[in-house]
Amino acid sequence: MIGELAASFATMLAPYPFALIVLGTVLGIVAGAIPGLNGGMLIALSLPLTFGWNPLDAIALLVGMYVGSISGGLISASLLNIPGSPSNLMTTLDAMPMARRGEAARALQLGIIASFFGGVVSWMALVLLAPPLVAFALTFGPHEYFAIIFSALVLISSLSEGSMTRGLIAAMLGVLVALPGLDPVTAQPRLTFGFDRMLGGFDLLAVLIGVFAVSQLLADAAPGAKAEVIRLQSSRLVLSLGAVTRHWVNLIRSALIGTWVGILPGVGGSIGSILAYGAAKTLSKTPERYGTGCEEGVIASETANNATVGGAIIPMVTMGIPGSIIDVFLIAALTINNIRVGPLLLQDNPEIVYGFMSTLLVANVVMLIVMLVSLRGLARLMTVPKTYLIPIILLFCVIGAYAGNNRVFDVWVMFAFGLFGILFRVMRLPIGPFVIALVLTPLAEFNLRAALISADGSWLSFLQRPVSAVFVVIAGLLFVMPLVLPWVRRHSNRSAVE
Repeated sequence: MIGELAASFATMLAPYPFALIVLGTVLGIVAGAIPGLNGGMLIALSLPLTFGWNPLDAIALLVGMYVGSISGGLISASLLNIPGSPSNLMTTLDAMPMARRGEAARALQLGIIASFFGGVVSWMALVLLAPPLVAFALTFGPHEYFAIIFSALVLISSLSEGSMTRGLIAAMLGVLVALPGLDPVTAQPRLTFGFDRMLGGFDLLAVLIGVFAVSQLLADAAPGAKAEVIRLQSSRLVLSLGAVTRHWVNLIRSALIGTWVGILPGVGGSIGSILAYGAAKTLSKTPERYGTGCEEGVIASETANNATVGGAIIPMVTMGIPGSIIDVFLIAALTINNIRVGPLLLQDNPEIVYGFMSTLLVANVVMLIVMLVSLRGLARLMTVPKTYLIPIILLFCVIGAYAGNNRVFDVWVMFAFGLFGILFRVMRLPIGPFVIALVLTPLAEFNLRAALISADGSWLSFLQRPVSAVFVVIAGLLFVMPLVLPWVRRHSNRSAVE
């Protein structure tokens, strides 16, 4: 393994792949820093460009964007009080108060170094955990695969933003959108409503661009108030090493929490930063300082949200299950280049798995250097007018949707799902369960039908196999707990009053 990883580093540090990592990281930082843009939108727009590329080059560009966008959100969170991504939400609670009292540079530098530390810890987890998990996953059959995917769908629904009911509704809508096309077993058309262009179903790339990019552009086109912008003071762009090392317990704890949350399919960086922030506040001797400009709060949030990146890649390369929404785009990038993600990936295409490992570390190092060196220039991105950005990005959306299959139909699909994304915002439905259910449904359906065929239609067969039984029970508990816990709390409160 060490030899393969060293060879992968040599490959990714060659001039062309390294240039793509740098380009992707810089673009990701810019997208994360500008309010209204995000890593998902950037990667969705860039995905058509990778068609026909060497897969390692595609990984270099897209993973760089992934790392850069998560880190870049720190800038707008600190200087505008606007989280660049949901995972930067907790950062605003302390970074903006620090900036208002003249410590903007300190908040940014602490966040950048914490982001780098979280990324390195999650990289170590990826290197150490991926190979044994692949070996374990190779023993799975269709029963185990369906049970894991089913529990993942219930998990992202129960832990998604808002109520579990909204999460389940969003996941079911994702399942419905994935069904039109040809039946995978009988090859008969279903839910095509007589349209020949629907035989292939909805193009995944067009749906992703519509739901993420177009819906965001439509939302940003609405007039809004100009946000407060904090200026950096050049005299304060120096941070001592001791200012970081004295927070080492918080750094390690938050990195481990973020990595663990990242491994859970579809949970995302926002949950990781919330849990890490809550743990830091709970264990602090001065919890009242959190939310008033506390360094520990910035460090906990930024360490955890970057740690989820490496953690989220682990289930993707071992089982083909996206650990986050952006991992859906990474799977799509490999799929359009005829590479199947799953347990056989390490066996059939080991260079891809090790490419993810080496690129993740290199991208974190590039992120650290770029953000520390160019803090003042990055801060100026806050003033870019939306009137210039929106038309340019919309043009790239149209090109990206059309380029996949050279069909105008896909452009209309993109716009339709852009309106669909607006509907999600209005109804406060989480987008994560929808997108991940859209990607996992074909795999879940195939394994479900294969399992039932092999067991002569017996549903009990899922409980007769140890691994699938465990995940079915887990899914049941995840479904029941959010429904039972409120009743238990009300009952215990009533008993306490009496």
